Amino acid sequence: MSEHISHVSDDQFEAQVLNSSEPVLVDFWAEWCGPCKMIAPMLDDLAASYEGKLKVAKINVDHNQKTPRTYNVRGIPTLMIFKDGKVQATQIGAVSKSALAQMIDKAIA
Repeated sequence: MSEHISHVSDDQFEAQVLNSSEPVLVDFWAEWCGPCKMIAPMLDDLAASYEGKLKVAKINVDHNQKTPRTYNVRGIPTLMIFKDGKVQATQIGAVSKSALAQMIDKAIA
């Protein structure tokens, strides 16, 4: 796990994500999810390169079921960018690093 990525629970979601002063990319994931593991190193890289402009947080959907339900997460990995407490962008499934960087750039511009 990277020092650039925080793990949040249902209880911490509002404080860590919705009330964050900077945009937050949330990765809804699970231990058993192959594509989730595949994009993990890419998320570490992006978290480091966007440091100061964007936070990256992961929420385990097996251990925290309230938040994924609230945001209608049906498949994982689902990546959502929250800005000012609202969803700015959503990506379902694994994508390339450049596609994710484009999504981030658009959402935080």
